[in-house]
Amino acid sequence: MNHLTNVYSIVPRLPPAIDGVGDYALNLARQLRKDFNIQTHFIVGNPTWRGASEIEGFAVSQVTDSNPNQLTSLLSGDRPCPVLLHYVGYGYAQRGCPIWLVDGLQRWKSLYPQRSLVTMFHEIYASSNLPWTSSFWLSPLQKNLATRLAGLSDRDVTSMQSYAKSLQNLVPTRNLEVSSLPVFSNIGELDYATPLLKRNKRLVTFGHKNSRIQIYQDYLTDLQEICESLDIEEIYDIGNPTGLVLSSIGDIPIIEKGITESSEISNILKDSIVGFLTFPSPAHLGKSTVFATYCAHGLIPCMVSASTTLIDGLEVGKHYFSTSNTNSRLSLESAQEIANNAYDWYQTHKLSAQAKIFAIHLVNKTENKTSE
Repeated sequence: MNHLTNVYSIVPRLPPAIDGVGDYALNLARQLRKDFNIQTHFIVGNPTWRGASEIEGFAVSQVTDSNPNQLTSLLSGDRPCPVLLHYVGYGYAQRGCPIWLVDGLQRWKSLYPQRSLVTMFHEIYASSNLPWTSSFWLSPLQKNLATRLAGLSDRDVTSMQSYAKSLQNLVPTRNLEVSSLPVFSNIGELDYATPLLKRNKRLVTFGHKNSRIQIYQDYLTDLQEICESLDIEEIYDIGNPTGLVLSSIGDIPIIEKGITESSEISNILKDSIVGFLTFPSPAHLGKSTVFATYCAHGLIPCMVSASTTLIDGLEVGKHYFSTSNTNSRLSLESAQEIANNAYDWYQTHKLSAQAKIFAIHLVNKTENKTSE
């Protein structure tokens, strides 16, 4: 690998804002610095963000008025560096159409064609069949911006194989190679997962407040089924308070942990046996940080839905359990096998593995070029 010391990373927001893409970018920057001595200079593209000019030793600049010239100027700097863009349209523009962002990158690219632009597509573009929604009318523009970005970038990366196929279809005249990397855990990872038998008989619900509300309101029977199958003794609810009265399910107490530090969440998970989730659907598990976190901590991920086809290497009954299969009942033995498979699946794209891939993409521009 060639020597590289600096990279610009464009993000919608960073802490203290609660933002999954920002957390992803910050974790990746930490690993790039640790493993490859690559120092990240963040550029925040959401003008409403409020934060410090430095975070954990990383410099932070901000595009304050969604201006392409300001972005080009910030990226030019004293020593032009490769750029890593974390793209999600709605993160940079209220209607998901950050024209200024793509224009600014195109101008920068014309000034410094020898520098790599690597784009991580966390989202591509919205689509809707409902004429009363803004995404129905703006989808063509969002698609056009994603097409421009896909063609402009030296390397395109995304979290799901379906997204990778969509990106390739956006630029059919170019043999576009897209890396598909399911997201890593933002809460940390385990080098060794303790067997379930040696853990507390605890089930965890974790993630967005609305998803957890749905669990208790719409899928209580599914939750009870899992608890009974594995003799669960306690449930930990982690995240923004749901506003529901959660005391117990039968004789199983529910402990509301609320908003919790990442290190404490990791400690809870590594001593639990089940991670329960209802969102997203199996088709989108590759981009779910909650699912990734369960896998990384050696839990058995339990869903309420399933896919009959293999998606992003995930198979129902092998990498996750689904209560939708009424012919299958979970036991601790079968749970251990699923937890092991989920943990092994995660290792192929854990944080250190992804940092290595991004470092190669950022450094080796000549290898990133694809045939026209």
